Amino acid sequence: MEIIANTTQFYLQRETAAAIGKFDGIHIGHRRLLEEIFMRKKEGMAACVFTFDPSPAVFFGNNKGKDGENPGSYALNTKEEKRILFERMGVDILIEFPLDRETAAMPPKTFVYEILVKRMNIKFLAAGSDLSFGADGAGDASLLRRLGPGLGFDFVTIDKVCLSGQEVSSTLVRSKVEEGDMAMVQRLLGMPYMMAGKVEEGNQIGRTIGFPTINILPGPHKLLPPKGVYFSRVHCRGKVYRAVSNVGCRPTVSDSQAVWVETYLYDFEEEIYGEYVEVYLCTFHRPERRFENLEELRRQLEEDIRIGNEGRQCPEKTAEFI
Repeated sequence: MEIIANTTQFYLQRETAAAIGKFDGIHIGHRRLLEEIFMRKKEGMAACVFTFDPSPAVFFGNNKGKDGENPGSYALNTKEEKRILFERMGVDILIEFPLDRETAAMPPKTFVYEILVKRMNIKFLAAGSDLSFGADGAGDASLLRRLGPGLGFDFVTIDKVCLSGQEVSSTLVRSKVEEGDMAMVQRLLGMPYMMAGKVEEGNQIGRTIGFPTINILPGPHKLLPPKGVYFSRVHCRGKVYRAVSNVGCRPTVSDSQAVWVETYLYDFEEEIYGEYVEVYLCTFHRPERRFENLEELRRQLEEDIRIGNEGRQCPEKTAEFI
């Protein structure tokens, strides 16, 4: 997959079928959008995703929450995770268009002429019905529908996907992640919740009590589920392993407030420090807690791993989505 980032000076020679949107997390509504461009890929067009970096919510600081926090700044998928997923899905070109004062002030028609038509060589464009772009967000689906025929591209809007009577949105997914409802998160995303990063060297306490683990440190803008133990899957070195993961501060062995994802993999004994792995959280098992001593921790981990080993908590079909 070709990645175009940190520049507005690019030109695509191939005719492209593109999906445009925020893509702050890739849920089943986005997958429906991508289906449209993959259909055109079969006709010879390059499948392209166009998104903004940073996201409009982060750049404009919209939707301030409690204590002045901006919920949009916590990503369902980090930039690195989205790159992995888009490539795995079959996207040919990913454009992470820089959003700054100059590009945010671009008149909508200029954006269509200069970026979509001249630089991206658009022949087909798909977007959600709530699309907005250009200065003051004045560009929308109706503008693209009017301009498309004269500029040589087809444009379609994709209606919101509904699940259990609710419109699927990043806001809904975010709320379910925060609740720890990982079964619903998996239904909304079309896959388990992803936590990816490089394996860091930890304090190796797990190894001393018979349960060696791998540790990743989520980025500061990654949306975290409730602290606790999850039954999970891990994708590394081209394989998917059953696993048990703890998301939290490891209070029994550390006083640090840094949140780690610490994972025990079944049937895995390799050293993978510095390698990039993907942890997929399937089911919430229990809250994180502080134990009186390492022996008490060891007994609890032994029980967690025994329950996870039964295999019912994380169906095997989960691997199909990874």
